[in-house]
Amino acid sequence: METTYDSQLVEAPGAWGAVTCLSLLTFVLVASEFMPVSLLTPIATELAITEGQAGQAISISGFFAVAASLFGNALLAKLDRRMVVLVYTAILVISGLAITFAPNYLVFMLGRALIGVSVGGFWSLSTAILARIVSRRDLPRAIAMLQGGTAFATVIAAPLGSFLGALIGWRGAFFIVVPIGLAAIVWQLAVLPRMPAGQAASAGRMFGLLSNRAFAIGMAATTLAFMGQFSLSTYLRPFLEGITGLDVTALSMVLFGLGLAGLVGTSLVGFVLRRQLGAVLIGLPAALATIALLLIALGPFAAATTVLLLLWGLFTTPVPVAWNTWMTRVIPSDLEAGGGLQVALIQFAITFGAFAGGLLFDTVRAGRPASDRLDALRRRCGERAAGEPPGVRRNPFHAAHHSGNS
Repeated sequence: METTYDSQLVEAPGAWGAVTCLSLLTFVLVASEFMPVSLLTPIATELAITEGQAGQAISISGFFAVAASLFGNALLAKLDRRMVVLVYTAILVISGLAITFAPNYLVFMLGRALIGVSVGGFWSLSTAILARIVSRRDLPRAIAMLQGGTAFATVIAAPLGSFLGALIGWRGAFFIVVPIGLAAIVWQLAVLPRMPAGQAASAGRMFGLLSNRAFAIGMAATTLAFMGQFSLSTYLRPFLEGITGLDVTALSMVLFGLGLAGLVGTSLVGFVLRRQLGAVLIGLPAALATIALLLIALGPFAAATTVLLLLWGLFTTPVPVAWNTWMTRVIPSDLEAGGGLQVALIQFAITFGAFAGGLLFDTVRAGRPASDRLDALRRRCGERAAGEPPGVRRNPFHAAHHSGNS
C-alpha cells in the first residue's frame, strides 16, 4: 500500500529514509556535473579536441540546467512529484550511458546536456518536495541534509574524477553513475511517497521577485561570484599540469586537499554567518579574486600554488551557504520561487564562467607557442645536464638529489 503525502501532513516514520535517498541523488547529480573538471586533459586527448572545448561540458550542462530550473517545473506541473524525481533520475542514467559510449564530441555534449536537465529540474523542486515529506519543524534539518550531499559532492568530485580517470579511464569514471542511478531509482520507488502535483512557481513569478531591489542586487552579486569561481575552477587540472607541472599523483593530492579545505570552510562558516553575514558576503569574493591574481604570478611554483588552492577551497564552499542564508532573511515567504531563480542564475553563472574561462585558456595557450618551445628546450637541457632521460616529468613535491647518490 502506498502512502500519499501532501503539504499539510505531519512527518511519517519513514520520512527520513526518503530524505536520505534524495541526499544520495543530490550527491550523484552534483558529482556528475562537475566531474569533468579533473578529466579535461584525457577527454580532450581521446576526443581530439582542445581542453577549452572539453571544458564546455560544464557550460552546456549549466545551460540546460538553467532551462530546466525555469521551465521544467511548469512543464511537469500535473505529474506526481515522485514520478518527476524518478524521471530526472532516469535522465541521469541515460546521460551516463551517452557519455560513457560517446563516439564523438557531439554525443558527449548531448550526454552533458541531459545531466544539466536532471540537475536543474530536480533542484527547482527540491525544497518543495522536502516540505511535503517532513514536518515544518524538521524542514531546516532536511534541507541541511540535502545540502550536505551537495557539499560532499563538491568536495570529492574533482579528486574522485582524477583518481578514477587514472584507474579506469574517464569513460569508466562516468559509467559509475549508471549503476548508482539505477540503485537510486529502486530506492526511490521503495521510500518516496506519492506527492500529488500542486501549484508550481512559474518563471514569471520568479522574475517578479526582482522588483525587490535588495533581492535583485543580491542575485546579481551571487551570479558574479559563481561566474568568477567557475571560470577558474573548471580549468584547474590543465593549469596544474601545464603551468605548475604536477604529475597525476601530485595533482590528485592537491585536488583532494582542496576538497578537504572546502569541508573545513563549510563547517566553520555557519558560526560566522550568525553575526557577520554582510562581511562574509563581501569578504569571500574579494579573497577569491586575490587568490586568482596570485595564482597568475605563482603558478609555476608547486608549494605556493598548493597553499593558494587550499585557501581557494576554504573560501569557495561557504559561498552558496552564505547566499542561501541571506535569501532566507530577504524573502522568507517566497523561498520556493526565489530558490528556483537562484538555481537558474547560478547555473547561468557556471555556464558563462566555464565558457569564458575556456576561451581565455585556449587563447593564452595559443599565444605562447614560442615561449612553450623555449621552456621545453630548457627543460631538456636541464634533464641532460642532470643525467635524466628527456621527457621524464618529476613530482615537484619530491626533489631529486642526484649528487648525494653518485
